[in-house]
Amino acid sequence: MGNEQESWSSPGATRYVETRFGRVAYTDTDPGRSFAGPPLLFVHGNSSSRKVFHAQLADDFGPRRLLALDLLGHGDSDDATDPERAYTQRGYAATITEFLDALGVERVVVVGWSLGGHIGLELIPRFSGLAGLVVTGTPPVNKDTLTAGFQPAVSYAGVEHITGDQAAEFAGQITVSPPPEWAVEDVRRTDGRARRIMFASFSAGHDSDQKALVAQSPLPLAIIDGRDDPFIGHDYIASLTYAALWRGTPTVLEGRRHAAFLEDPSRYDELLRAFLHDNRL
Repeated sequence: MGNEQESWSSPGATRYVETRFGRVAYTDTDPGRSFAGPPLLFVHGNSSSRKVFHAQLADDFGPRRLLALDLLGHGDSDDATDPERAYTQRGYAATITEFLDALGVERVVVVGWSLGGHIGLELIPRFSGLAGLVVTGTPPVNKDTLTAGFQPAVSYAGVEHITGDQAAEFAGQITVSPPPEWAVEDVRRTDGRARRIMFASFSAGHDSDQKALVAQSPLPLAIIDGRDDPFIGHDYIASLTYAALWRGTPTVLEGRRHAAFLEDPSRYDELLRAFLHDNRL
């Protein structure tokens, strides 16, 4: 497990797409081929990057295109030219819609982690080609259920300016402990305004009612969480009404934390393949 987490080797060249709020960096495992099924788009969390999905990008999902991007203000992407608009869940979703349009992707399955999962939920009413959604570490909340959906863990999720030691602590909370150096560097690189603005917007209820979205949307949805995730409320997630939840219940991986796909990529990817198969995606 240690080798999986410590190393980062890009499965392809870093590519870029220009959007209204800045240049977005991404990995595309095989842009020159056409596939029967929709591509998978991996969307990382707050203060991380597409590096966190390195095991998934290197795994075998059959003849399927795999995409992973760096959100604006993260990784190899630009800092946003209009932070107040770009660094919200809705703003990120708008940028991803623009990104997919630029690539000519008409249908996609999104795998979103933490903030990336919330962005995936925001895509439900915004991108008509969303064919399926897998979220990890992402309680579907609204402004009234924030305290139920999340545990009161100590973190720096909404803090603009953090020290080097705090960056290492935060990286260990969201990935594995002790964290790999690339995860710490991801936190250090992140535009601190992205944390502050996103967290303030989310807390104020300026984003969608995601509890209502999952109750009403027929979109195939999988929830795959780690039992020991220090941030999420499992009881809250299990209590919600879902219109199209895969297997009828959230999937929980014992002994795993916030980034279950990083800790146990073999099991996680097996579940992801099963979700795609069961929904004929």
